[in-house]
Amino acid sequence: MNDAAAPIGVKCLDHVTLVVDDLERSRAFYVDVLGMDPVDRPGFSFDGRWFQAGKTQIHLIHSHEGSGPAGNQVPQERRSSRSHHFAFEVDDATAAARRLESLGISLVGGPQQRPDGVVQVFVSDPDGHVVELCSMPGA
Repeated sequence: MNDAAAPIGVKCLDHVTLVVDDLERSRAFYVDVLGMDPVDRPGFSFDGRWFQAGKTQIHLIHSHEGSGPAGNQVPQERRSSRSHHFAFEVDDATAAARRLESLGISLVGGPQQRPDGVVQVFVSDPDGHVVELCSMPGA
């Protein structure tokens, strides 16, 4: 196969960018609830925050004239494990579900077990973006 026909070769998911209405409310969710670490952000001309989870980052952009709309545009009643979402691996998704509920955070779905044994929990962030927390079998 020549180089022109070779696949690009994606290595990993580097970051997910989300447009949000309230940076502090979102910071509290991603840092205080999920335990992500704040990281430095380049000096863009618009406000935002960056957080690190393992090798992956979440980039928040504060809603402004030049951004897309904040939040999840899918109506709340249609948000589920089968709607747009991104996932983070956790040690114990069932324990994560209990912790979320103890904080008064409603689950979108789960805990549920996939056919391959992975346990999944789905929750919405403050702007309605669906976040999956999953744990591997035997974890």
